[in-house]
Amino acid sequence: MSSSDLDLENQRSAPKPGGGVPLDSRVDTLQLPSIDSQHNRSSLADELTVVESNGSRSRNDNGDQDFVDAPGEPKLGEKTEHDPFLVKWDGPDDPENPKNWSVWYRWYITAVAGLLVLNATFASSAPSGVLGQLIPEFHLSHTLAVLTIALFVAGYCVGPLLWGPLSEQYGRKPVLLVAFFVYTCFQVGSALAKNTATVLILRFLGGTFAASPLTTSGGMIADVWNADMRGKALAFFTLAPFAGPAIGPIVGGYIDVGGASWRWLFWVLAIFAGVCFFIILFTIPETYAPVIHSQKAARLRKETGDTRYFSELEAEDLHWKQRVETILGRPFKVLFMEPMLIAITLYMSFVYGCVYLLFEAYPIVFTIGHKLNAGESGLTFLPLFSGGVLGVVIYLLYFNPLYEAQIPKYAPKMVPPEQRLLPAFYGGPLLMISFLWFGWTSYSNISIWAPLMSGLVMGVSVVFIFLSLFNYIIDAYLMVAASALASSTVVRSAFGAGFPLFSTQMYEKLNPRWASTLLAGIALLMLPIPFVLYRYGAWIRRTSRYAPTFD
Repeated sequence: MSSSDLDLENQRSAPKPGGGVPLDSRVDTLQLPSIDSQHNRSSLADELTVVESNGSRSRNDNGDQDFVDAPGEPKLGEKTEHDPFLVKWDGPDDPENPKNWSVWYRWYITAVAGLLVLNATFASSAPSGVLGQLIPEFHLSHTLAVLTIALFVAGYCVGPLLWGPLSEQYGRKPVLLVAFFVYTCFQVGSALAKNTATVLILRFLGGTFAASPLTTSGGMIADVWNADMRGKALAFFTLAPFAGPAIGPIVGGYIDVGGASWRWLFWVLAIFAGVCFFIILFTIPETYAPVIHSQKAARLRKETGDTRYFSELEAEDLHWKQRVETILGRPFKVLFMEPMLIAITLYMSFVYGCVYLLFEAYPIVFTIGHKLNAGESGLTFLPLFSGGVLGVVIYLLYFNPLYEAQIPKYAPKMVPPEQRLLPAFYGGPLLMISFLWFGWTSYSNISIWAPLMSGLVMGVSVVFIFLSLFNYIIDAYLMVAASALASSTVVRSAFGAGFPLFSTQMYEKLNPRWASTLLAGIALLMLPIPFVLYRYGAWIRRTSRYAPTFD
């Protein structure tokens, strides 16, 4: 499929007499989390990209997944599906269909979606540059100060479970507007905070509301692009989660070095969030097809006086208890009953935790060891971001063409999910090497460029592992991919919140050499996971309750 289409690619059902309602499974990369399970009613134009009813693929389908109904999702009956008053797109060229908007406008929406994710991830790491001011002002221990980062990321555990389902019911734009307005208010509150409790509580609540674009932004991209271009758009979109954590310590560090109060950091975050709020309000339309259909149905009822017009979203009759059970219960049921998913989730969570662990490990090596100031220490995260950029480029130019070459071989069936694992074969060893490189070049008498460049390798490895395993989850758990990704996101965010809390003590007690070696050893233990799945994945899927087989 075009450029992984991972990545936040849809599972849409092919047209059939029962009018099944599709499941959209989407993830945002690092933060991803990033899951969006929707009832995305496709237009006639979209039907060019789905599996045709005779089993063969259309010329525009990239073949990365079949399209199925998700168990537990509401479905319309045949009578309702063919009701003449059911509002759909007015043909393949309907100007209200986001996929028919101008290319430049759709790229603008893609850029804004990336900006919103950049905002969230930037805010997560920014306080690391001003901890030196927070600690004496509020009389904090270092561990308590690190909670300003950990609690914000902990909010990512809650947010995806709220914002995704709400965006399915009310649309992308209203959810983003509400979330960013409240999030902006929390940043203002943090800037005015007078005590530790206020700062920490507002950081957690801020993370919960900042998680909104982590779920909905990826959905916006999938709303406006067809499958042949969506993967490429998403590949560039994935850079935002790398840029945010890299920029945060730089901005915070130079605010500290410049002599400004730590409160100015939160004013900057508030201004950034407020600007994003007005960008959404004035320049971003609703992109979610079911909500656009509902708006159109309401307009037709008003214009014609005929109350029989309705949309699929309005026709759904799902009891709220069933909806809550599906949203909150099924993700963890799938996780605990799937050893394969548990292994993948642990691997991804470890990698994600390691990224946030660096916010404590880097200052020990570069600020204390190499005597850099807070601003200069922030710059040390740029190689990590550069490695992410390099990883995406390599993925697009090398790994994605290899996958696309498999499509004719397996047509008309889906390419086995195990073919998605090739990047992780390289990412795993690179992650282990990067930690050994970082640790054993961390001596202050060795050039600072030696440990710095380990971040470049680490960035490449993280992209390879994440893109590979995200794709594998989606392809292997087609019918419940949304639930699988949701549970994985929550666990991953918990690791991201927890790792910074013990990383300082670990690097101080063991020293950077042996602490990094310990992490490299854990990476070595995790390394066989993609190889085992590649060898035995097909057999494991045949024994699974949730993973379909493609034999």
